[in-house]
Amino acid sequence: MNPGLLILVLAVLVAVAFGLHRRRVDGHFGEALPVDEVVSTGSTSEDSAWSSVTAALPSAELGEQATLVQFSSAFCAPCRTTRVVLADVADRYDGVAHLEIDAEEHLALVRALDIRRTPTTLILDAAGNELTRAAGAPRREQVLAALPSSSQETS
Repeated sequence: MNPGLLILVLAVLVAVAFGLHRRRVDGHFGEALPVDEVVSTGSTSEDSAWSSVTAALPSAELGEQATLVQFSSAFCAPCRTTRVVLADVADRYDGVAHLEIDAEEHLALVRALDIRRTPTTLILDAAGNELTRAAGAPRREQVLAALPSSSQETS
């Protein structure tokens, strides 16, 4: 067998495997991660994710039931889709707020919350504690399934 053809076949197999893996995990809400220490604000891992967010964005408001915190970047196409999905969920459900944060402008917060790619969505409870997070663009059904059960659709 031609060595060039063998390398091409292996490269295609690796690319397909990676694509299938990303398709399976993108937008999937997993277990919440503890907040790392924030060097710039002096927060500790005992603080909620929301305290880290408000240290960087003092005007941010927490939702009564849940807050959807989206980390985005300027050239991220899936971020636009995520923005539409999360804004729609926040509009339809009482007490759910959506907050979009530019990851490039808030690098200390990105490091503190261990955000590794955009879009990343955090779902915070009414007290500002991280319930879960998803890297990649979540579908509407995934967001709804991850919301606290007390959130109800607006009529």
